[in-house]
Amino acid sequence: MEPSPSGEGVGGPDHRRMRDGLPADCRFPFIHTNQLILSKRGATMETITSRENAKIKYACAVRDSEKQRAADGLFFAEGPKLCLELAKSCTPRVMYATAAALEKTPALAGFDPVEIAPHVAEKLSGTKSNQGVFALFETPVPPADTLDTAHRILMLEGVQDPGNVGTLLRSAAAFGFDAVVLGPGCASPLSPKTLRSSMGAAGRLPTVHSENLPATLQALRGRGVTTLAAALYQSRPLDEAGNDFQHGVCVVIGSEGQGLTKETVLACDMAVRIPMTDRVESLNAAVAGSVLLWHFRGV
Repeated sequence: MEPSPSGEGVGGPDHRRMRDGLPADCRFPFIHTNQLILSKRGATMETITSRENAKIKYACAVRDSEKQRAADGLFFAEGPKLCLELAKSCTPRVMYATAAALEKTPALAGFDPVEIAPHVAEKLSGTKSNQGVFALFETPVPPADTLDTAHRILMLEGVQDPGNVGTLLRSAAAFGFDAVVLGPGCASPLSPKTLRSSMGAAGRLPTVHSENLPATLQALRGRGVTTLAAALYQSRPLDEAGNDFQHGVCVVIGSEGQGLTKETVLACDMAVRIPMTDRVESLNAAVAGSVLLWHFRGV
């Protein structure tokens, strides 16, 4: 089992050159486009008024590029509630906020945010309807022994929709799961859309990546973890799965359209299904997964 942490890339040479949330050689090249104002405390603080400011352009690059996030060990978050929630478990590198947002949410002042003009907030958000708060956070790195010690594990395969991944992460956190394994084809847990759906859960749950889920499942079974595939073929009703999982349980969920691969299902101890009426053919992946996570919350 050789899962790689979602924080891969943290600590590389590019990361060491970072200061104030952007590369050291890109600091303040557009300072003449900004205004310097006096805060209520009498200190000079910068207000960014240019949409072409290098810091703003860099934040947008982190927002839009998974490659950029991985290389620099940072991720982008938007909204006061989400940013404050993430700050409980992740280290904020830099925060941006409009004057209106700072007035509305005084707690943001504790993070020494850089003030931005409303039209700059529109660029960071990509929309005119935004809450005026944005931040770059350091990517959390899960402990190396995460899968050797976790008792309740959520594993996803090919779940491409960020909303589904985020909802499942949120449910996993709510029902006491210890770790998440993301297989090939899954949406990034730290993309803006996934973060919005997870409401910060991605920052609290240790998340690792595995390019070979059957091998990872085999390793989990080797230490006694019961592995359960959410699938229809040769499956048992959920109530027959039992609840005596002394060494832990791993719930494995596939995409809504394709489900789990045959290899992944065969690598599990058993397949389970949720009993349903004939009024619907199937459940949304996030809904089905959340039902399973709730069912095994007390393991």
